[in-house]
Amino acid sequence: MAATHSEYRGYLRNPVEMEAGQHRFHPVQHSEPTYRPLLFGTLAVMGLLQVASSVAILLHLTGYLQEVDLSTAPHRPIETEPVLNALRDTRKKGRCKTPKESLPSAHLPIRAHQEYSKKGEPKAITIDWDEEHGYRQRMGYQKGKLLVMESGFYYIYAKTCFRYYKYIPEDSSQTGVPPVDVSNTQLIQYVYHESIKQNSKAAVLMKTGSTMRWNNTSYNMYCAQQGRGVRLDEGDTLFVNVSNAWMLDPEGEGTYFGAIKLGN
Repeated sequence: MAATHSEYRGYLRNPVEMEAGQHRFHPVQHSEPTYRPLLFGTLAVMGLLQVASSVAILLHLTGYLQEVDLSTAPHRPIETEPVLNALRDTRKKGRCKTPKESLPSAHLPIRAHQEYSKKGEPKAITIDWDEEHGYRQRMGYQKGKLLVMESGFYYIYAKTCFRYYKYIPEDSSQTGVPPVDVSNTQLIQYVYHESIKQNSKAAVLMKTGSTMRWNNTSYNMYCAQQGRGVRLDEGDTLFVNVSNAWMLDPEGEGTYFGAIKLGN
């Protein structure tokens, strides 16, 4: 019983000792409130930074931070003035501004109602072009020839269309001019260049064509087209010759001649 009493007294002391031992855990309980303000403060700072970055991006997109961007990257200037001017001009006029002076160029359709011999001679004849319905900018023209008024590198082009149709009546008693034989016809296009440095000596710049076997009683048509770049000097001339010119299509959409300067 004595042992039991001593154990009971020891048991009564244990709560005190346990209470004394629990004081060692009090700092943990007191430290819990100190972490909460720190956590809340961190979240608040992060939120403010997020809002600030969002506002900065919005201001940058709307253009309010343009000066800041230029100051931070002076070695890479942003040239926005020409773009803004172009946008303003487009809103006001609906189209971009064109330069005051265009490059030298010309486009000439064939002159209608030209009379050529129908003997079927293969000799090439210079085509005469229509200035009234054509276009010339800083280039001259005289008697079928384009005159170069400014030296540079040019692109030259030419197209000629030939067509033939002869109606033969069924009544052979009707007299008339016999049709020209077109069963073996040479249709050749030449583009010539006269160089002022070579005393205006003409040289073939381009040549194309074909020998056609046409039928006298059906509609026949053939077109030849060519183009190339060439260096030209002030005072040079250009012209187009064709064989069997009497077969030329008189419409400007099918037969034309032109040039445009590409650079110096």
